[in-house]
Amino acid sequence: MNIISWNINGLRSSADKFLEYVKNTNYNFYCLQEVRADYNQIPFDLLNAGNYKLVLNSSKKKGYSGVAVYCKNEPKNIQKIINFNKFDMDGRFLQLDYDNFSLINVYIPNGGRKKEFFEYKFDTYKFLFDYIKKKKKTIICGDFNIAHEDIDLARPKDNQNNTMFTPKEREIIDGLLKLKYIDTFRVDHSGGGYYSWWYNFHNARERNIGWRIDYIFISEDLLPNFDKSFISSGIMGSDHCPVGISINLDF
Repeated sequence: MNIISWNINGLRSSADKFLEYVKNTNYNFYCLQEVRADYNQIPFDLLNAGNYKLVLNSSKKKGYSGVAVYCKNEPKNIQKIINFNKFDMDGRFLQLDYDNFSLINVYIPNGGRKKEFFEYKFDTYKFLFDYIKKKKKTIICGDFNIAHEDIDLARPKDNQNNTMFTPKEREIIDGLLKLKYIDTFRVDHSGGGYYSWWYNFHNARERNIGWRIDYIFISEDLLPNFDKSFISSGIMGSDHCPVGISINLDF
């Protein structure tokens, strides 16, 4: 089974690229962040992409945030809140439960260039960690808006005190690992140069001056089922690219 996570940066504006990607890959799950639309704003071809069911959690604020999952198999249960009101109102969480695993899709607040939303970001992680800390057989994917280690961005020395790479933010990912969640990309990729997001100026993407801030974590009990991870940096349509895993799980 294959799972993709992709900050789509506006599903409607990226519709053609997304539909082409789905047609060419035919994976089991496409977990999207920053959808920026509710059901009545999504065109028919996106509501009926292939043989997929669309599960959407929209922000109460129009044209903002939101997460979605395109899935081939109907979930047993759908959860859209973690009981943190601001986060839940922004439509940043989606959990699909199946017999043998749960899939969680998150879009974590950036924190702001001037760190003006750091309190929101840190509170989000506190609530999220409380929610997931006792879960088993869980996959968590999404835009975490943190580069964890020096090898996770092209210019670590220049960004030590910048949003998404401050020591306090990096410690958050340490905390997730301490909860026995595995950064799947680092299971089979130990080096640098792999990124999932690039600035939209100075030809940053062409020069591969990027950040790895999109992740797929699995709970430790799913590690025997893990097969491989990948970053599809050549896929266009957003300032992020898809990240994915293959994992051996039955529905």
